[in-house]
Amino acid sequence: MELSTLDIMKLLPHRYPFLLVDKIAEFETGKSILGIKNVTINEPFFQGHFPEHPIMPGVLILEAMAQVGGVYAVLAKEVGENQVPYFVGIDKAKFRKPVLPGDVLYLNLELLKVRRGIYLFKAIATVNDKVVAEAELKATFTDK
Repeated sequence: MELSTLDIMKLLPHRYPFLLVDKIAEFETGKSILGIKNVTINEPFFQGHFPEHPIMPGVLILEAMAQVGGVYAVLAKEVGENQVPYFVGIDKAKFRKPVLPGDVLYLNLELLKVRRGIYLFKAIATVNDKVVAEAELKATFTDK
């Protein structure tokens, strides 16, 4: 399964400049999802982080991971159309390498479990097959 940015916009409430997923490349119900973010110098956060040495903020890498998790839950038909995702926890977050303009960020999430409406994912972000960030993410959904 492959989803474009326009497809993703039908599933998530996020919009520019905060939609941080460009494509879904793989999805397997009950297992995993792979999202892609093309990082360009035109990203608004590079204006201030940092003008002379642009680096994608780690919290935005985590947000991109969380958005991929939101797409997972919608595709798995575990949440309704009138619900929005809420980030409820981050554990074991580590940032290994900087993400720079021109990088293609691969956001691979593995579903660890779902309990009482809370999803737990193991998320790994890579660039050129090298881990740049990882975390365990928790999310839930609430009515709009």
